[in-house]
Amino acid sequence: MSKNAAVSRVGSEQALAVYQALRARPDLGFDAGFDEVADRLELSADERERCREELAFLGLTAAHGTAGTGTRVVVDPDVALLRLLRRERDRLQDRLAATSRAHTAIEALAGPFLRAGAAPCSEVEVEIVTDPQRVARELTELTDTVRTAVHVMHTGSVRREDMTAELERDRSRAARGVRVRAMYSRRVGTVPEMTQHLADRAALGVELRLSPVVPMNMVLADENFALLPTDPHDPGSPTILARGPGLVRSYLALYEYCWQAASRYGEEPGENGGDGLSDQQRAALHMLASGIKDEQIARSLGVSLRTVSRLLSEVMQELGAASRFEAGVKAARLGLLDGEGPEHAA
Repeated sequence: MSKNAAVSRVGSEQALAVYQALRARPDLGFDAGFDEVADRLELSADERERCREELAFLGLTAAHGTAGTGTRVVVDPDVALLRLLRRERDRLQDRLAATSRAHTAIEALAGPFLRAGAAPCSEVEVEIVTDPQRVARELTELTDTVRTAVHVMHTGSVRREDMTAELERDRSRAARGVRVRAMYSRRVGTVPEMTQHLADRAALGVELRLSPVVPMNMVLADENFALLPTDPHDPGSPTILARGPGLVRSYLALYEYCWQAASRYGEEPGENGGDGLSDQQRAALHMLASGIKDEQIARSLGVSLRTVSRLLSEVMQELGAASRFEAGVKAARLGLLDGEGPEHAA
């Protein structure tokens, strides 16, 4: 390769050239082969170090042997991708396990421990309600007693028979100057009846936002009332009914976080969030990198398999990747799989 051709390679192109040359000469070993290739490409000391770091970061080289005495070896791309996906899957499982532990703790707090141990001055009341009619009565009474604000999360569509009652509650609250915020899963915007219902709520002054992921159904009011399921994944699970700012403010903090991450109703989600990926595309990329199959991605996002294929094709195009493997590698290098931003500077 001529000097001019070598000089034209920068950043990842240099690392790719080194990697391809090393794979073509497996007999040399990484250390000797790297120096020979780097000399042939006329790389500077800084360029050599950057190539070493990038290949190691992408998992395309790995240590071989005991610590301190081992050497590095070249790793096949499919092996590197599998290791990357396994690592991301393990991280996701760790997060899910942590969430499960936190949910178990909430259930414990919402039971006899909290009622028995709460100080009188905290004025915290927690109850597990199993009767759906009791839950409906609490929501009706809330409409008459709320003073300042109501904050609601919906994981799915509102039942047709409940839409009229919800609009009546909105009118009552609006007449009394109560602020109402409601957050829905973005997929409900594709349901014709829900599209009209959202428009009707917005016309009554309800602040609406849509999110690709809504963690659970939730109703909060006046920093003093909370209604949420004991199991976010089971719509038929008993309901936690909590009163008292000492506990409700924690739920409100979660709601505020989700609210800020959601898109305003009537506005398309940003198509260029620094990396050019929409929220839905980013969610699909995370699940792909975690080893989740297209069918599961489709169920999680509430879309068809064809839409999942389109989303992943758009991700590949945005990242300039010719394959899902390359998209996963580039996403890892840019820090898109953990939300922490690029981990390496070019």
